[in-house]
Amino acid sequence: MFDGIGFMELLLIGILGLVVLGPERLPVAVRSITGWIRAMKRMANSVKDELEQELKIEQLHSDLKKAENQGLKDLSPELQDSIDQLKEAAQSVNRPYKIEETPSASSPAPSESTPSEAPTAEVSANPDKSNR
Repeated sequence: MFDGIGFMELLLIGILGLVVLGPERLPVAVRSITGWIRAMKRMANSVKDELEQELKIEQLHSDLKKAENQGLKDLSPELQDSIDQLKEAAQSVNRPYKIEETPSASSPAPSESTPSEAPTAEVSANPDKSNR
């Protein structure tokens, strides 16, 4: 962190801080400065992570364009790997919806569909009787 600052410079800053702030306020000032430094580090790391993610997305996008231009045939291993990553990401996005759809799709049993058809048949039979 302190690449250009040596031990003597840190000692001089500490002594000046002790003289200027006094022994009562120096610990509070050091805590607040370290808190600011931590916040700046967190912010820098989050910006770095977001940039890395955007660069990865851009790389995958350019690989997808190359693969589309080649017609998704005879792809280089790195392009095929990018396509596989995109497929896995798409499946992971769709997976929660498939899990929710599966119980609802399996819950209507064939016995439930039969009664729903029976009232439809009765309704169609009732208008015939009323017309006669």
